Amino acid sequence: MRTSVLPMKSNISNSLRSLNRRSVPWICSFFLALFLSPTVFGQGKLIRFAGETGGAEASSRAVAQEWAQKTGNKVEFISRPQDASAALQQAQQYWAAKSPDIDVYMVDVIWQGICAPHATDLKKYFNEGDVAQFFPRIIENNTVGGKLVSLPWFGDACILYYRTDLLEKYGYKEPPKTWEELTEMAKKIQEGERAAGKPDFQGFVFQGKASESVTCNAIEWIYSFDGGTIVEPDKKVTINNPNAIKALETAKGWVGTISPKGVTTYGEEEARNVWQAGNAAFMRNWPYAYALGNDPKSVIAGKFDISVLPKGGENGKNAAALGGWQLMVSAYSKAPDAAADLVRTLTSVETLKKRAIEFSLLPSRPALYTDADVLAKVPWFKNMLPVLENAVARPSTVTGADYNQLSTSFFQNVNKVLTGGETAPNAVQQVEKVAKRIAR
Repeated sequence: MRTSVLPMKSNISNSLRSLNRRSVPWICSFFLALFLSPTVFGQGKLIRFAGETGGAEASSRAVAQEWAQKTGNKVEFISRPQDASAALQQAQQYWAAKSPDIDVYMVDVIWQGICAPHATDLKKYFNEGDVAQFFPRIIENNTVGGKLVSLPWFGDACILYYRTDLLEKYGYKEPPKTWEELTEMAKKIQEGERAAGKPDFQGFVFQGKASESVTCNAIEWIYSFDGGTIVEPDKKVTINNPNAIKALETAKGWVGTISPKGVTTYGEEEARNVWQAGNAAFMRNWPYAYALGNDPKSVIAGKFDISVLPKGGENGKNAAALGGWQLMVSAYSKAPDAAADLVRTLTSVETLKKRAIEFSLLPSRPALYTDADVLAKVPWFKNMLPVLENAVARPSTVTGADYNQLSTSFFQNVNKVLTGGETAPNAVQQVEKVAKRIAR
């Protein structure tokens, strides 16, 4: 650096001697600024990224920094709360102020309706061919009024866990295809295990707590019975129908029979604790429980597998609540082009493949579920492709900022059905009232 700077100073001095004295102050100021602030000229953009926290954070930071070095830009990582609700509140404060201080946000799959007014339309940067490489149902969820609000980063969708050893023990060759089959199989296995000296053994555990947890469960039940998704994308309210009622009544029938009465207070961890202790034949939960269950210290390690959640009868549908995180470029960003390019890198095949192999994060690109390198490291991903292809979005995009109000009404009424405090027909009527008021 010194060898290139010193001759420059010499040349500058020679040039200054030959100039008119009136020019000297201007030229001196110019070169003084040049030497004191060398990064100003030809400098790339500064992109501020409010991304993930936790285990994979270091990986996403490394990818972003590598992108910055290749493109001549800079990346600054903005701290965000780990709790999703707190993270949304933080983002809304920036959006309310139309702040350019964050360029790229990591946003929940259920925030799309809330994010839409504050997002850059990514169709400007990703053509139809690019978008077609992602799961169609996630793209549909992330599109609001024709605007592609965000691009899928990593997915999440609920699955059925089942004990392979117990299915074999009781004469079953494959997991249940319908909820009716699950009920029958769970009952038989539960009775057998209790008779064998395990009084706490349960046939099936799920999340019945009055929270977003049971919203996800109940959406799956209702959709699997072809009962809709409460409010459809065209804003038609469909919750009050015979199939939705049948789905809720079916779930109510599990409580106190194949499921413990306490399941009405279970979240994800409560269900997993019962399952991982070896005290359940079936569990509905998110993929995170797979690695935990296969920990060498786990009593069920190597004794279970996963499948799609059952259908609501022979003519029903497979359904899995759609979860996961997306990347959004702020409408208030001063460098949307560079921000979108960072999103392109973070959602690339190479990046998603690396994250799948290193952290078992579900890629948002279907092609990676048949990738030999990925399957060699996480072989259970082979069962996840049909799960994500059948993922069901909660009605958050269509209801926008009112989704929380709708979900609260839904999970409170569903929980009342499960505890016996309300009938299924009355529950759907109550939810219908709230939904119609929101969807007007």
